[in-house]
Amino acid sequence: MSAVVALHSEKGVGYSAPGRPRPVLHEVASLRATCPGCTLHDLCLLEGLDAETMRQMDALMSTRIRLRKGETLFRAGDRFTSLYAIRSGSFKTVLLAADGQDQVAGYHMSAEIIGTGGIGTGSHGCQAIALEDTEVCVLPFERLEALARQNSLFQRNLYRLLSREIARERALMLLLGTMRAEQRMAVFLLDLSQRYKLRGYSSCEFRLRMTREEIGSYLGLKLETISRLFSRFQREGLLQVEGRVVKLLDRASVEGLAH
Repeated sequence: MSAVVALHSEKGVGYSAPGRPRPVLHEVASLRATCPGCTLHDLCLLEGLDAETMRQMDALMSTRIRLRKGETLFRAGDRFTSLYAIRSGSFKTVLLAADGQDQVAGYHMSAEIIGTGGIGTGSHGCQAIALEDTEVCVLPFERLEALARQNSLFQRNLYRLLSREIARERALMLLLGTMRAEQRMAVFLLDLSQRYKLRGYSSCEFRLRMTREEIGSYLGLKLETISRLFSRFQREGLLQVEGRVVKLLDRASVEGLAH
């Protein structure tokens, strides 16, 4: 793909929080070429599609957006118009909790789609913030719906993707509602391991893009608890932590904790 929308923060324009700029979009080019080597073609949304439908999808994914670390893709209350396929990088999605504090509601990696929560209400219910320099492809939802009406296989893929997002949210609710602290951490690490493996990376050594404080918010645990669990797991030989790089040394024991 050659279409790119560059994002530049401008003082006083669209700030989502102090020190967290909301990007301003400037279109650079329009899409013409296909992108057969893009990892997004591994998405379940595209699985099994014929050449013509793939061509239509390439045309649909006609805009790319680049964000710097800390910039916001969309905020709570923004009108929902598109889904976003993460081409590279990662996001956290954040909700405003009842006590006025930010609550990390999701961690999203390359080859995943974000923004699905806005489909039912017509507006986004959370804020999506880039955890690193990140690039997304914009998927206008009206055009997705039109393509789904024309192609039953694509429609099934779209429904399956939406169903997977619902299942992920339910899994998080189970994680926060029923599991002990060490179980939550073990499940979190194993989930990351599996997601990296699916992308062709090492399942035993990976970088944590969220800070420990953000991980604690995501898992419903205090920062002190997260630090204590990392120290305990390392002391017991389950993993090794070097900065933000985690090495799983005893996967079987981590799986035992998770279950």
